Amino acid sequence: MNSLEGQMLVAMPDMADERFVESVILLVGHGSEGAMGLVVNHELANLRFADILDELDLGDPDAVIRLPDTIRQRAVMRGGPVERGRGFVLHSADYKSGNTYPVTSGISLTATLDILRVMAFGPAPKASLFVLGCCAWSPGQLEGEIADNGWLTVPVSGDIVFRTPVEERYEAALASLHITRATLSPDAGHA
Repeated sequence: MNSLEGQMLVAMPDMADERFVESVILLVGHGSEGAMGLVVNHELANLRFADILDELDLGDPDAVIRLPDTIRQRAVMRGGPVERGRGFVLHSADYKSGNTYPVTSGISLTATLDILRVMAFGPAPKASLFVLGCCAWSPGQLEGEIADNGWLTVPVSGDIVFRTPVEERYEAALASLHITRATLSPDAGHA
């Protein structure tokens, strides 16, 4: 089996599971035991990074209030329907801790509180994305969904994950395959 770790999944237009409609998912793990990924293009409404800092008591409340709006108002992403209360940070590879897992050569994953403090109070990684929850597939499940035309696989792009505006990431992921929503057929072709 070829691992898809470090690839992105893009939901096909006829995605039956409403939780994944128009989703772009970065696969952070894929092997014989299953797969795990994080949705990178759906924000949680009414929740911002400062709310997480307050909830977890990760800084003096006065210091959190004084943070620049660019940090306080950062989006929190809906990473998936599994472990919705657990946080994950996708970030550029310039930050490393003992708990950092390299997903690709340029993107890493850290799921401990230290990364949240660093994101707020520095020195922060050049790029980061805070995600609550994840996606998980049992062994063979993801491969079956891909074979059933549920997902496209797309090479990872740090630009899409970190720099493309959230509402444009689905279209940007499709564009990386030189297709658009209009040219994407929901019908699978099998030879």
